[in-house]
Amino acid sequence: MKLTMTTFLSLDGIMQAPGGPDEDREGGFQHGGWLVPYVDDDMFRYVTEWFEAADAFLLGRKTYEIFAAHWPRVTDPNDPIAGKLNSKPKYVASNTLDRVGWQGASLIKGDVATEVAKLKQLPGREMQVHGSGDLAQTLMANNLIDEYRLWIYPVVLRSGKRLFQEGGVPASLKLTGTRTTSTGVVVHTYEPAGDLTYGAFEVEDSVEHVKRVLDGSPG
Repeated sequence: MKLTMTTFLSLDGIMQAPGGPDEDREGGFQHGGWLVPYVDDDMFRYVTEWFEAADAFLLGRKTYEIFAAHWPRVTDPNDPIAGKLNSKPKYVASNTLDRVGWQGASLIKGDVATEVAKLKQLPGREMQVHGSGDLAQTLMANNLIDEYRLWIYPVVLRSGKRLFQEGGVPASLKLTGTRTTSTGVVVHTYEPAGDLTYGAFEVEDSVEHVKRVLDGSPG
């Protein structure tokens, strides 16, 4: 299965507590629910499209607990999100939980990276990660994510937990798609593109390049 990660981010890269004031106040975070004013039909359409491809879910503890408190109560099997979440396998990475009660959920035992690599070998289309910031750090550090779906919201939060944290391994990504919503959210889709590469502009080359651009010359 392809492992995809969907994450909601502010312009300055914060992913903490997008859905509600009390979702995650760790570190004194006061901006919970910052995503909600930007919800529109486009968001639901894109989310529904991606959920259709899900054959399994991989969740961190906090996201699992948020989902498990809500989605089992949505019993319509035709609901495009609840129908998938309630019926498909859900693998939960946690160092503190000793059991999970949501039907179809199971705890990952042993080393998370090793076990996720094994799960990716199972048949199916996508194993989807939603939110799960702590888990995301482990997945990125072990090059396990095959596709990033990053929802960039037009807000600047200045503080909070980031998806791309200091101390992580630098890497390159390839942009494979971009969408926008009616409320100004930009949804970028990326695939890993290997190690970060470097270069340098020589001053003379830069000046000549600018002149050619201004003159309308090729190159």
